[in-house]
Amino acid sequence: MGSIERRKELKRRRHRRMKVARLKQRLTKATASEKAAIAEKIRRLSPGGAVIVAQLGLEEK
Repeated sequence: MGSIERRKELKRRRHRRMKVARLKQRLTKATASEKAAIAEKIRRLSPGGAVIVAQLGLEEK
């Protein structure tokens, strides 16, 4: 039964990775307000979202 949970966990992780990749692509053409919205979405999406936002240089100043 443990393998089913692991499979679900991996699926969630892959989905998060794809979603973050799509959001990163949108950042190239985004305005300042859109960048703030994307940063918030990344923070909510992943447990390590704050780290990802910091790496992208989107933290609020």
